[in-house]
Amino acid sequence: MPEFRFYHPTEVRYGDLDPQGHVNNAKFLTFFEQARVQYFLEMGLFHQGDSFMDIGIILADVHLTFHAPILWGTPIKTGARVSRLGNKSLTIEQEVVHAESGQQFASGAVIMVAYDYHSGQSIPIPANWREKISIYEGLTTSP
Repeated sequence: MPEFRFYHPTEVRYGDLDPQGHVNNAKFLTFFEQARVQYFLEMGLFHQGDSFMDIGIILADVHLTFHAPILWGTPIKTGARVSRLGNKSLTIEQEVVHAESGQQFASGAVIMVAYDYHSGQSIPIPANWREKISIYEGLTTSP
């Protein structure tokens, strides 16, 4: 798998810290989520102001590994890349790294499912999403 093509600059806020003085573990999921949203915006899969009820994707599974603590003031960025496109789901690999040195603080993967919120059912990944993601990531599509 090639390197991450997309990173979102992520600010470590004072409120992200736990009593031990490093970023609370739960905040990493927020960092992942912010990067995924920006990744989808970057590819034009949806646009700022679109209704979240019409976006058509839902989180199904998360795996997260912590490699090192992050302290307040550390410059970080969060990467996102689609590594697998299925029929109704896709896998997004993610990482949080030092923005300057590249030191990895956390890595993981999420599985997202194409979803129709109005009917409450999973749906096939839209063809335009599949095309844009495949081109951006250099993937061959095989549902």
